[in-house]
Amino acid sequence: MAARSQEIDWQKVDETLGRKAAVSGDVHRYGFPRTDLSVTLDSVVIKPALALGGWVAFKPAHGGAMAMGDLVLLETEINPVMLKLIEGGLEITAVHNHVLRASPATFYMHVGGHGDPVKMAAVIRDALSASKTPLTAPAGGAPPPIDLDTAQLDQIIGAKGQNNGGVYQFAVPRRDPISEGGMQLAPVGPMGVAEAIGFQPTGAGKAATTGDFVLTADEVNPVIRALRSNGIEVTALHSHMLDEQPRLFFCHFWANDDAVKLAKGLRAALDKAAVALN
Repeated sequence: MAARSQEIDWQKVDETLGRKAAVSGDVHRYGFPRTDLSVTLDSVVIKPALALGGWVAFKPAHGGAMAMGDLVLLETEINPVMLKLIEGGLEITAVHNHVLRASPATFYMHVGGHGDPVKMAAVIRDALSASKTPLTAPAGGAPPPIDLDTAQLDQIIGAKGQNNGGVYQFAVPRRDPISEGGMQLAPVGPMGVAEAIGFQPTGAGKAATTGDFVLTADEVNPVIRALRSNGIEVTALHSHMLDEQPRLFFCHFWANDDAVKLAKGLRAALDKAAVALN
């Protein structure tokens, strides 16, 4: 029998991870942004919300919870963090780059697990302590304004974006459901399986954009061609999970150019995938 969300002591999970969750439906998602790092890519100082936002999400499942996450790590942190995750019984589902040429280089460790969410949270916190990831919750406050025509970006992309820490972000769901270990991953944004697009203003109507397209095998190359033909660099192509249905590939991208031009290129790529747009 699937666990009901109210049976989980979410306050204890919050306390273990040292921060409040963002709650969407029955998913509790915790952010671990690398606010300690100053990462530069093509002269752009990357805001944590653009490409450095580590996270872990818990969804009630099978008498406990399913955990999924994506931890942002430096090269030297990969092995110490991985060792603690393995010792704690969590699964490593991917380790890879998302962007190119960043200084310092960042890597992304995708994790998964099933069980007691409080115990899994303790393992994750212990593992992160082997890195320099800040374990105190980031200060709140209003995000900096987005110096872009966001209404026009919404219209072109065909979805409503939101300001997350000074980055204008879109989470576009696929039309068909996605499941992992027999559990439907919903809502898709908090579980890391939405088409994710972020715009960070870089001045004079320009923006750095990055994110990932969540694709089935037949969509991968049409999307890559659409991105490349619109001046958007493809920086990684890989899996994030182990037994998802349908099988998915994550195509990461990067560009710094006129925001409207980039939005049109990204929309051309979205049109090659089975996504749910306005």
